[in-house]
Amino acid sequence: MRTLHSLGVAGAAVVLAATGAAAAPSPPPAPKPQITDAEVNAALERLPGFVTDALRSTGVPGAAVAVVHDDKVVYLKGFGVRRTDAPGAIGPDTVFQIASLSKPVSSTVVAGTLKDPADWDRRTELPGFALKDPWVTGHVTAADLFSHRSGLPDHAGDLLEDLGYDQAYILDHLRLEPLSPFRASYAYTNFGLTAAAEAVARQHGTTWQKLADDTLFKPAGMTHTSTEFSAFVGAPDHAATHVKNPDGTWSPRYVRDPDAQAPAGGVSSTATDMARWLRLQLSGGTLDGKRIIPADTLATTHLPQILSQPPTPPLDHTGFYGLGWNVSYDDAGRLRLSHTGAFELGANTNVTMLPLEKLGIVVLTNGAPVGVADAIAQDFFDTAEHGKPTTDWLPLFAQLYAQALNTGRSATDYAHPPAGAKPARADGAYTGTYVSPYYGKLTVTADEGSGLTLSLGPKPMRFPLTHYDGDTFSYVTSGENAVGRTGVFFKDGTVRIEYLDATHLGTFTKQ
Repeated sequence: MRTLHSLGVAGAAVVLAATGAAAAPSPPPAPKPQITDAEVNAALERLPGFVTDALRSTGVPGAAVAVVHDDKVVYLKGFGVRRTDAPGAIGPDTVFQIASLSKPVSSTVVAGTLKDPADWDRRTELPGFALKDPWVTGHVTAADLFSHRSGLPDHAGDLLEDLGYDQAYILDHLRLEPLSPFRASYAYTNFGLTAAAEAVARQHGTTWQKLADDTLFKPAGMTHTSTEFSAFVGAPDHAATHVKNPDGTWSPRYVRDPDAQAPAGGVSSTATDMARWLRLQLSGGTLDGKRIIPADTLATTHLPQILSQPPTPPLDHTGFYGLGWNVSYDDAGRLRLSHTGAFELGANTNVTMLPLEKLGIVVLTNGAPVGVADAIAQDFFDTAEHGKPTTDWLPLFAQLYAQALNTGRSATDYAHPPAGAKPARADGAYTGTYVSPYYGKLTVTADEGSGLTLSLGPKPMRFPLTHYDGDTFSYVTSGENAVGRTGVFFKDGTVRIEYLDATHLGTFTKQ
């Protein structure tokens, strides 16, 4: 007789019945909707006041919010201003950069191109893209890359983008990144997901923008949504990105062009358009009675693909990552889907859905992440589920973002050389051209009266070097992933840059 294990659950039940053994207990019942219309209305009544207070207390210039319930847009409103240095109020049709909210939008696009859920598991083939292990390159799929389980390091390629390299260069150089175990480790990677999306577009003989237009944006009536930066900056009614100044005010000091990672972070949209996308998601791929995205390929995006986070405060739920979605299950067993978008150069967004309740919220803001978008979404759902918020969400998320912002900063205070610091050698000991297989060319020049300058990137970005101790210098980093001052170490004809060296690719050799 075969073992019960080899027979599986159904076969085991047959054997148990035939031998007179007690039947296996029934599985627990599926969760049922619990949030009433009245509870949603109570959360909606609280919502505008909470948004207004959050903007006032943080100084974030503006936001746009949409709520969908039972396939209806039950809330749609803009708050604040598009820019702090010019007139213009935010409305439902103001265009925002949505940052990493692009990921679930892009997984919707890919779902719309596939004929079968199994197609998510097809090998990713894209000219110029490979990973360090040839076997992994031969087996990595869209599902692997959309769920961040390819083995690529956390945020692989992002520092190349900061230096001005284009998408082709970045995807080509991912082959140099060290890999962690394939399909057994999670690390969030914008350019891994971008490679998978671009491969799908290539397979269809088109560009990612046109694929997104033809598959999702046009059929769903998302008339102000694009994956191209030019469309965002060209929109007359768009919200500029803002960062906080040392004096506590906010200003639009930076422009963030995310074209290199368009599928992962380059979408721009409005609260009106995102509400239509929310309706489509909560209706299983239909909108206004029309099938836009196949139900089965879309449903696959909502399934857990890999453990992304063990139970961690503030929510204390195990976190998974699906295909472009954060996936979790609440205490009632209900599926919860969410994603945050954040540009340190000035944007923060959030989408959160309980599909069983047919309830979802999207929050777009035009300020660097200080917790506003996440707090608005969490406070809304907390109020709908419990009648009132169970936690003061805004300071909690502000603390989490502050902690994340400090990640990667040097433990050394390079702005203050140690007592008894050794002098530097003559400038000529450091000047010259250095090369890294990953980061390309680096030059060090000596400028009359202003010391050494380091230049990096395809259109060289110049960074004045400040002496610290002996052959150690520093410079102030810039861009989306800036970490303040970073160390620059000259030794035996090489120069190593501290913050570029997390995966041991930051050493340049003199030519």
